[in-house]
Amino acid sequence: MLNEKILQKVEYNHASYNACINGNQYQNMALRTANIDLEEHEQLINGALGLCGESGEVADMVKKCFMQGHELDVEHLAKELGDCMWYIALIADCIGYGLSGIMQMNVDKLKARYPEGFAVENSVNRKQGDV
Repeated sequence: MLNEKILQKVEYNHASYNACINGNQYQNMALRTANIDLEEHEQLINGALGLCGESGEVADMVKKCFMQGHELDVEHLAKELGDCMWYIALIADCIGYGLSGIMQMNVDKLKARYPEGFAVENSVNRKQGDV
């Protein structure tokens, strides 16, 4: 979480958004808003480019906070992260994966890479095939 100096400026109560849905449930709900007129390869292109655009918005907000003195609007940032999630859900669907499976795959990969928690040594000297 960001340092206290930044968070002291925030008066947004996000506790009401701590819902418990899994990745596949989110994916199913989110994809109801996908453009069904696009072909599958177009969906993948839309997802990849959309993710780049939305993650750029996240990066810009953080840059402006730490490099230009702007206040960080965490509610806005959370909404941009949601937009990133939408595009990730779309991409996952295009390649035949559910978000819950991708999330578990990532956790398993990180557990194998960092069995005792993050270590620079393990980050620098990855095993062959560790992507």
